[in-house]
Amino acid sequence: MTEYRRFLRRLVRNYIVGSVLAVLCVGGAVISSALKLPIGGFDRIFIVLIVSFLIMISLELLTFARQVRPIRGLFQKDNPSLDEIRNAYVQIHRLPALSVLRIMGPHLFGLSVPAILLTLLFMRIGWVELPVYYIGIAASGAVLVAGMHALIEYFLTDQAIRPLLRLVSETGEQKYGVRVSLDGRVIVSTQRKFQLSAFSIGAFPLFFFVLATQIRLTVTNSPLVEDYWQWASLILVSGIAFSSLGAWLLSRSVRQPIGNLEKALRAVQTGNLDVRASDLYSDEFSRLVSGFNHMVQGLSQRQQVNEQLLQSYFSTLAAALDARDTYTAGHSQRVAEYSLLIGRGAGLENEELDLLNKTALLHDIGKIGVRDNVLLKEGRLTDDEFEQIKKHPALGEEILKRVEPAEMMGPLLPGVRSHHERYDGRGYPDGLAGSAIPKFGRIIAVADAFDAMTSDRPYRSGMGLEKAISILSEGKGTQWDPYYAQIFIDAFYQEKEQPEPYRAEA
Repeated sequence: MTEYRRFLRRLVRNYIVGSVLAVLCVGGAVISSALKLPIGGFDRIFIVLIVSFLIMISLELLTFARQVRPIRGLFQKDNPSLDEIRNAYVQIHRLPALSVLRIMGPHLFGLSVPAILLTLLFMRIGWVELPVYYIGIAASGAVLVAGMHALIEYFLTDQAIRPLLRLVSETGEQKYGVRVSLDGRVIVSTQRKFQLSAFSIGAFPLFFFVLATQIRLTVTNSPLVEDYWQWASLILVSGIAFSSLGAWLLSRSVRQPIGNLEKALRAVQTGNLDVRASDLYSDEFSRLVSGFNHMVQGLSQRQQVNEQLLQSYFSTLAAALDARDTYTAGHSQRVAEYSLLIGRGAGLENEELDLLNKTALLHDIGKIGVRDNVLLKEGRLTDDEFEQIKKHPALGEEILKRVEPAEMMGPLLPGVRSHHERYDGRGYPDGLAGSAIPKFGRIIAVADAFDAMTSDRPYRSGMGLEKAISILSEGKGTQWDPYYAQIFIDAFYQEKEQPEPYRAEA
């Protein structure tokens, strides 16, 4: 609550500073000239101003209380919810824009409307002697003062909210382990901020000069006052047009590099680390673009190293598995190569090919849990021993589930578990059939069977390639997926040699 009170004191101080600056810059010259105007009943005009000021303060305080209610509520509770913390955080970010609305709304109209109505009433009953068009001049001056006040208030409030934002964000982290942020949400766009600010800076002095000159000519009874608005209107139109053009050019100059960086950031978020932001700028944006490009280049290099390490990890794990049996050495690597041959023929994208490669390398990882006297037995397996062998797909899935991070291994699990399923539903461990068998499982089943048939075993020699291909052809639609089996058969007859191993892209 202490920080909240400190924050309120900053806002009050900023409000006073903004009011004083705006009144001194605009009101000072206008009021000093206005005092020389032929006005009757000045004491009653003072009463009008006091009453209008009290109404303005009342309306503005009510509006301000409503604007800070979510923030005040947060600091009044010992255990606010995460949603309350997030709502307060967003509301704090909105305060600079809300301060502009408050000043140009309750502040301006709370002062001007009562003042105009009371003045007209006093003029009607004869308490105040004042030309009617003076009220228009006063109203114009009020709008000008409020506009300058709002501009100053916006940027002062924008700075005042920073400590409170940090405190609210840290509160979310301490209580719920969530560091609250806008997550890319834009409260006020840079383009709108620059356009309005640049326009105000260019147009306000012009309006101030025209208004002050009008008052001065009226006070001195100058003959120029009759033709004043003919040339003043031309100056105003020209000045507003120039201010608008300058504001648009400035906002575009800032928005273009920001848009360039946003586009590059979105590409990085989708995983594209080859993107680079265009370095077309000679101001501070050149540093931002250069820093961004160096950051992305570093991430790309780190990703390449990670991919190489990961690929080496899978290959080493597969080699360690194959090393248990000298007769099946290289089996996992060959199955991966055959699987990739089928995957390319099926038109899989590089990302899927990479997952297929890793799945195939680890498809027999469950055999780690099979005893040596069963796995390395040279003779025919008994029924019980074969049942132990049949457990290795499910055991492999369980082993990989324990590897962290889990999301890295998740895509590999279906293929590892299902690579011994048969297309006709007579396989294991789940008896899946047809397209119910995961795609990687159907591909690896073809590659695994071909390598098993063509590899030497202690109790038999590997069969010839042509014989193995003919068995695959006969088993299409029963043991193996006909589509993937045919891709492998076609590739065999086209190449007549083993395919080049797939190289994971960096």
